[in-house]
Amino acid sequence: MKHIVAGIIAHVDAGKTTLSEALLYQTGALRQLGRVDNGDAFLDSDDLEKQRGITIFSHQAILQHNNLELTLLDTPGHADFASQTEQVFSVLDYAILVVSATDGVQGYTRTLWHLLERYHVPAFIFVNKMDADSADKDKVLAQLKDTLSQGCVAFDSAEIPDDSYEEIALQDEVVLDTYLETGDLDDDTVRQMILQRQVFP
Repeated sequence: MKHIVAGIIAHVDAGKTTLSEALLYQTGALRQLGRVDNGDAFLDSDDLEKQRGITIFSHQAILQHNNLELTLLDTPGHADFASQTEQVFSVLDYAILVVSATDGVQGYTRTLWHLLERYHVPAFIFVNKMDADSADKDKVLAQLKDTLSQGCVAFDSAEIPDDSYEEIALQDEVVLDTYLETGDLDDDTVRQMILQRQVFP
């Protein structure tokens, strides 16, 4: 079985703990879906966290999906507890950076991004709250590209959209040459680009 350690990081109120709860619930690690605002989120177990409705301490949970065991680390989103968040970076295989579609990239999001870069942690970006009336997918993606990296590419499902292959190839000259010759990118190449922090799905 493959083992991965992934941290979920975000600015406060982006929906990081809610995403963690959903992952745990969908994989059967939780029988009941908790909510931060109800004070029954599995990963916000401290009394002070329940009272304030925010994550203060880093918490871990283990979930399994097919042949993968994932250790999930939920970290504080408030800048006041940034040291708690930074402590987990050195053990991460990957990070999931949660960005609120309604708030966009915040100052603390940029701080987290720089820390991911410093610790060389490959990152996936999860844009939350896309169901809100004010959410604009194109605007959020443009902001991610402008403020974080041109390598931020929309993967709307488990499959890479056909129109994203060129965007991915543009992040590396050798990959681009191969793409222009063959018109295709293999999954292993994309995986390597993610690991090398050239592409951020």
